[in-house]
Amino acid sequence: MKFYYQLAPALIGVTIALVQTQVAVALSPTEVNNIAKQVTVLIQSKKPKYGSGVIIKKQGNTYTVLTAAHVVEVKDNYEIITPNGKRYAVSYSSVKQLPGVDLAVVQFTSSQNYTVAKIGNSDASTEGTTAYVAGFPAPTFAINQSIYIFSDGKITANASKPLRDGYRLVYSNNTLEGMSGGAVLNEKGELIGIHGRADLDTKENKTGFNLGIPINTFLGLSAKAAVDAGVSAPNTQVATAPKADDFYIQAGDKYKKGDYEGAIEDYNQALQVNPKYATAYFQRGLALLRIQDETNAVKNFQKAADLYFEEGKKADGYISQGLVRATLKDYQGAIAAYNQSIKLNPTAEAYYHRAEIRMILGDGDGSLADQVEAIASLGKYSQGWTGMIRKAAEGFSKLQ
Repeated sequence: MKFYYQLAPALIGVTIALVQTQVAVALSPTEVNNIAKQVTVLIQSKKPKYGSGVIIKKQGNTYTVLTAAHVVEVKDNYEIITPNGKRYAVSYSSVKQLPGVDLAVVQFTSSQNYTVAKIGNSDASTEGTTAYVAGFPAPTFAINQSIYIFSDGKITANASKPLRDGYRLVYSNNTLEGMSGGAVLNEKGELIGIHGRADLDTKENKTGFNLGIPINTFLGLSAKAAVDAGVSAPNTQVATAPKADDFYIQAGDKYKKGDYEGAIEDYNQALQVNPKYATAYFQRGLALLRIQDETNAVKNFQKAADLYFEEGKKADGYISQGLVRATLKDYQGAIAAYNQSIKLNPTAEAYYHRAEIRMILGDGDGSLADQVEAIASLGKYSQGWTGMIRKAAEGFSKLQ
């Protein structure tokens, strides 16, 4: 099962989050998309450079757009392209960067009536809750213009202490270059964060993690930047002890650095705080595989599966069941489990795991076909997944 161990590290970022009970007012993905499309704008410079932003305020004919600071960090002639395709010049003197975080606001003037985002409470978006990201990726060879993209996923962590540049939200949504500054919305269509960056491993390949700055961080700093969004930051009690999310994020960082035992210790801490943190069980199982503790890895994958099924997430449960079967070398059972997951929800995770097993069984064509499906799910130009396909092909050729 050597090949399986070689590819397992890539899954640290392709997390499957435990879904907690959703509130009754949750909107459908289509309804949230309709909201996101009305409040998300494209920010483009003459270089050209592409980014995204969110309309958060209207005062007279002046609109305020919140974005990531690195989108507008270079002085240039920027334009904002609104949902109806209108282009508005941005006076760089209107750009205000917030202190200590990767956030900035820009303004444009228009007599048109544009929708303003509804501000939510980012502290309520805990691990497992639904998240949507909207933005405008930069053009690629095949998609030769920036078009609006809407991606669904789950919050995998909401740290109590900020990471570098104010980032706290971690989510599983697929994002692409150019979506920085775009909206992160909850299941009610409320703005809970600003997307800023994708997490990269030491070889600068995407891990699957994506990071955003909570809207509550912006609200807490807005007065210092003289930006009144018309909403105050909620009076949330400051955490006096680390949250499960904090340990989970620390564990992921250690895993990427090859400190698997340290990662396991942090997953242990996360599960002490939240014994029903399914994703932590799942990722601890992967870490246990890396130190060749298959017996306990199986127990963790099975626990994750039980929690996923308990919460009604059958597709994720079958993925965990597949990992149990794969670890026990019941490869046909593993494929059957992944087939069930794909039937319910054809995700990149399920295709990727099935590709692993097909490779072990010598079905190189089937494995590569599954990996292509995985890449299609994550974004055609994902460097990390392209690299994995190359490694898989090389690994299979050596087995022939």
